[in-house]
Amino acid sequence: MKKEVFVTDKAPAPVGPYSQAIAWNQMLFCSGQIPLDAKTGEVFTGDIKEQTRIAMNNAGEVLKAAGLNFDNVVKTTIFITSMNDFSMVNEVYSTYFKELPPARSCVEVSALPKGVNVEVEFIAAKA
Repeated sequence: MKKEVFVTDKAPAPVGPYSQAIAWNQMLFCSGQIPLDAKTGEVFTGDIKEQTRIAMNNAGEVLKAAGLNFDNVVKTTIFITSMNDFSMVNEVYSTYFKELPPARSCVEVSALPKGVNVEVEFIAAKA
């Protein structure tokens, strides 16, 4: 068994000592993605729907780097700074999973990196 690291410049570089994604056997563990522009490093802290869209797109780029897509996602964890945003996050999130959505947890936290209001992380499986 060998651990494999996946990195893409189409998603933000890690802001700490971690990898964008690690594959182990047939599983891919994707680190949390926030609404950060991969090219400019600019953080988006505005509208929660747009924050969610940017974070999901960043996660999609990490999946793509590993040769996967949202259909391969089996578990998602969403961190939000306010449960008042839950329905708006769901509205955007649901557009990425048309059929057979993955298992999911959503956790309210007091703060997230760089002052954003949403972070998403995935576990995906290679078919």
